[in-house]
Amino acid sequence: MTINAFAPMEALAAELLPHALEPAGDGAHDLSHLQRVWHNARTLQAEEGGDLQVLLAAVLLHDCVAVEKNSPLRSQASRLAAEKASLVLADLDWSAAKISAVSHAIEAHSFSASITPLTREAKLLQDADRLDSLGMLGVARTFYVAGRMGSALYDAQDPEAKARDYDDTRFCLDHFQTKLLHLADGFQTAAGQRLANIRHQRLKGFMEQFKEEIGIM
Repeated sequence: MTINAFAPMEALAAELLPHALEPAGDGAHDLSHLQRVWHNARTLQAEEGGDLQVLLAAVLLHDCVAVEKNSPLRSQASRLAAEKASLVLADLDWSAAKISAVSHAIEAHSFSASITPLTREAKLLQDADRLDSLGMLGVARTFYVAGRMGSALYDAQDPEAKARDYDDTRFCLDHFQTKLLHLADGFQTAAGQRLANIRHQRLKGFMEQFKEEIGIM
C-alpha cells in the first residue's frame, strides 16, 4: 500500500523510501506527510507539467534530515536535506543535472529558508508541501507539533495578543497569525494558488469557531 501511494512512480519510491525519513518520531513529518505531499504534487503537476522523476525524488527526500521546529538549525533544514539527497542520488548514478534539479527543489521548499524556487519542479514541491500546512490538515499538524513542543493552546489572559507580541513557541493559537494565515499569499503556481485559497478559508473558519468556543465574540 505504501508504494502504491506513489503511483505512477512505484519503482523509484521503493528505491528512495529507505533514505526518506530519519527516526525522529515526528508525526507531522512522517510517511503519511510524504504521501499527502505527493498527492498534492501530482494534482498540481497534472495542470502545470513538470518532470515526475525529479518531482517524486524531491518529495520523498525533502525531509530526509530531521530538524526539530525549536532547533537553532531549523532554517538550515532544507539545505541539509538537499545535501543528503544529492549524495543519495549520486550513489544511484543520477546525472548531475537531475541531482541539481532535485537539490534546488528541496532547498527552496522551506518556508523558513526563504529561497525563491526557480524551476517548475521546485515551485510544485513548495506549493505541494505548503498545502499540507493549510486547511484541516494544517490545523491538525499545528496542534500536534505544539503538543510535542509543550506549548499551551492559547494565552488565557490575552488569546488574540492585543497587548503582547505573538509568541508561537508558547501558544499554539499564535502560530496561525505568525505563519499559517500568511501561507496562501505565496503560492507559485496557478493550480496551487486555487487550492490554497480553498484551504485558507477553512483555516479562517476554524479560527472563528475556535474563538467563539473560548468566549471571544
